[in-house]
Amino acid sequence: MVTKESNLKLVVAGLLLGIFMAAMDNTIVATAMGTIIKDLGGLDKFVWVTSAYMVAVMAGMPIFGKLSDMYGRKRFFIFGLLVFLLGSALCGIAQSIVQLSVYRAIQGIGGGALMPIAFTIIFDVFPPEKRGKMTGLFGAVFGLSSVAGPLLGAYITEYISWHWVFYVNVPIGLVSLFMISKFYKESKQHRKQKIDWGGAITLVVGIVSLMFALELGGKEYAWNSTQIISLLSVFGVFFLAFLYIETKASEPIISFWMFKKRIFATSQVLGLLYGATFVILTVYIPIFVQAVYGGSATNAGLILTPLMLGSVAGSGFGGAFQTKMKFRSLMLISIVAYIIGFYLLSTLTPDTPRWMLTVFMILAGFGTGFSFSLLPSASVHGLAPQFRGSANSTNSFFRSLGMTLGITIFGTIQSNTFTDKLKEAFAGMGGGFQGGSDARTIFEASQRAKIPAPILDKIIGAMSSSITTAFTWALIPIAVAFVVVLLMGNARVEAGQQGPAPRKAAGQE
Repeated sequence: MVTKESNLKLVVAGLLLGIFMAAMDNTIVATAMGTIIKDLGGLDKFVWVTSAYMVAVMAGMPIFGKLSDMYGRKRFFIFGLLVFLLGSALCGIAQSIVQLSVYRAIQGIGGGALMPIAFTIIFDVFPPEKRGKMTGLFGAVFGLSSVAGPLLGAYITEYISWHWVFYVNVPIGLVSLFMISKFYKESKQHRKQKIDWGGAITLVVGIVSLMFALELGGKEYAWNSTQIISLLSVFGVFFLAFLYIETKASEPIISFWMFKKRIFATSQVLGLLYGATFVILTVYIPIFVQAVYGGSATNAGLILTPLMLGSVAGSGFGGAFQTKMKFRSLMLISIVAYIIGFYLLSTLTPDTPRWMLTVFMILAGFGTGFSFSLLPSASVHGLAPQFRGSANSTNSFFRSLGMTLGITIFGTIQSNTFTDKLKEAFAGMGGGFQGGSDARTIFEASQRAKIPAPILDKIIGAMSSSITTAFTWALIPIAVAFVVVLLMGNARVEAGQQGPAPRKAAGQE
C-alpha cells in the first residue's frame, strides 16, 4: 500500500496519464485516418485499423481484470504500459495498412490492461470517503480524452505528421511508467486462483467474430451473405460456450454471481447504453460542423470543447456528491440532463446558431459525465478488494462494447439515411450528380466553393438530416437507460465501508 502522501499524488498522476493515453488513442487515430490511407493505401482494409484495437481492448479487459485480482495490479498495469508503448512505436513505422492493423492489435492488448486496472488501484489506495473525488477526476480525464483526441489528431496530422499520432504516446507512457513503477507500493495480499483458459479463449473468439461481423456487415459484405452469417454463427456458438464454461469454472473471468447484486447489474447495463450513445456525439458533431457549417477539420475538433467541459463538470459533480447522495439520485440528474441535451441535438438544422449547438453540447456532456465517475464506483460497491479488478474491468468492457455497437448501428442509420436523402433530393436530376463521390467534396473548402449553391444546399440538408436522424434513434437506448436508473436501488457510498465476503453477499443490496 502507498504510505506517503507525496508518493500517492505521483501515483495518481501516473494513473491519469495512462488512462488519458489509452482512452484517447482511438479518437486521435480516427482523425488521422484519411491521411494514413492516402500514404499507405488500403482503402478497402482501413476498418481493420479500428477493429483490431477495439477487439483486443474488449477481449483483454475482463482477462486482465481477473489476473490483477489474482497476482496484483502493479505488474499488469506496467505490462499494459509496456505493450501499449511497443504497439505505438510499431504503428509509427508501419509500411502498409495490414501492418498498421497488426500493430494496433498489440496496442489494444496493452490498452485492455490499463483502463480497468487504473480505476481499481484507486479503490485499493483510497478510503471510501475519498474515492468519489478521485473517480470524478479519473472520469473527467476519460471524458476529456474522448473529446481532445479528435482535436489533437487533427492538429498533429495537419502540422506535423500522422506518424506522431502514435509517437506522442511514448513520452506520456514513459512518464506514467516511471511514476507507477517507482512510487506505487502494492499490498502483497493476493489470492492464488486458477486461470480460466476455457473462458478466455471462448470470449476472445466470440468477440472477434462479433466485431468483424459488425464492421464488415453492410459494407464489405451483405448482411445476409455467407461470410457475415458465418461470423455471427461463430459468435453465437462461442458466446454460449463462454456462458456455460463460466458457470462451471471455479474462478471464472466474469463472475456471474456479481450480477445478482442490483447495483452491479444496473451499472453494467448503463455503461453499455451510455457508451453506445455518447460515442456518436464525438463522431458526428465534428462531421456536422465540418460538412454542414463548413468548418475545417481542426475547427471541427475545437467545436467539441463544450462537450468536453460539460462532461468534466458532470464527472466532478458526480464524484464529489457520491458520498452524500444515493447512486440512483445522482444518476437521475445525469439521465435527465442527458435526455434533454440529446433531444435538443436531434433538432439541429443548417440554420441552428453555433451558440445553441454549444449549449446543447454542454448539457449532453454534463449528463454523460456522471457515468464516468459513478458507474465504476457503483460496480465495485460492496465488493471485497480481491474482486474489484474483475468488477471494474467488466464495467469497462460493457462501456467499450456499447461504443462499438453504437458507432456501428447508428453509423449504419446515418449512412443509409444520407444516401436515401440524396436520392430523394436529386431524383429529377438524371446523371448530373454522382452521389457519395460528389458529396465528399463538402468536406474540402476548396472544392465546396465550386459546388453550385442549389446543389450544395441539397447535400448539406441531406447530411444534416441524416445526423439528426441518428441522434433521434439514439433517444431509444437513452430512454431505456432512464428505466434502468430507476432500478438501481438505494445503494450509496458510506465512509469506512468495507466489502463483504462476496460469495455470502452476492444477493445482498
